[in-house]
Amino acid sequence: MANLKELRNRITSIGNTMKITSAMKMVSAAKLKKAQDAIQSMRPYSEKLTEILQNVSSSLSPDENVYAQQREVKKVLLVLVTSNRGLCGGFNSNITKAAASRIKELKGVDVEIMTIGKKANDMFAKTGRVIKTETEIWNDLTFENTDAIAEELMSGFADKKWDRIEVLYNQFKNAALQIVQNEQYLPIVIPAQEEGKSTGDYIYEPSKAEIIRDLIPVSLRTQLFKSLIDSQASEHGARMTAMHKATDNASELKDELSLEYNKARQAAITNEILEIVGGANAL
Repeated sequence: MANLKELRNRITSIGNTMKITSAMKMVSAAKLKKAQDAIQSMRPYSEKLTEILQNVSSSLSPDENVYAQQREVKKVLLVLVTSNRGLCGGFNSNITKAAASRIKELKGVDVEIMTIGKKANDMFAKTGRVIKTETEIWNDLTFENTDAIAEELMSGFADKKWDRIEVLYNQFKNAALQIVQNEQYLPIVIPAQEEGKSTGDYIYEPSKAEIIRDLIPVSLRTQLFKSLIDSQASEHGARMTAMHKATDNASELKDELSLEYNKARQAAITNEILEIVGGANAL
């Protein structure tokens, strides 16, 4: 009977776990729809603005556009975008693994890390490379709330605190697939000019100085914000998929334990019947 009681407790425990994972799956599915709509509407705008930024930067001299200055790379900042919570499969570990691999590639270069999300900080806090951790932004992710981070990155590059800034994040493809991206944030990547083609001469209105002062910072802020909402949609998709798999696994385990419980219960009942019959025969 002790074995039967243990099986009953395990079945009850797994049933409770199934309720939790199923609820988490539904919550993530609801959040995913909103985040997916946001990134799908944001991407075309961000990509076009980045294209304009690159073309405008290619027509400016390094002195005119400090954000496109190519310097000898002595100090690199890696911006790691992860979540504050777990239970989302390999979502966070994929970023930390990619960051560790990137640090190994940058031999002889001083690498610092800025983490957006608690999980990346937990992984690299003991390395001494983390200079800042931002966790509150996930409580209310808006374009305005990313301004301070983008401004810190731009001013740090302009002041030559870092010679290159790279952003590592998960790009959302679908609920089951997130692709780790390592994008060079600064200096601005100037597209290679095809032979025989020209980027063209631009007529600046109101003026080149105002374009540099207004358009380029806005484009860089938009690029960072796009990376964050891409990561947010990826997180919800990864968590929904992970909780779906966890629910399915719990259901299979519950069925197996129920079968084992029924067999054990049947055997116990059979033994009791045999004992009763044996006792009756003895009388």
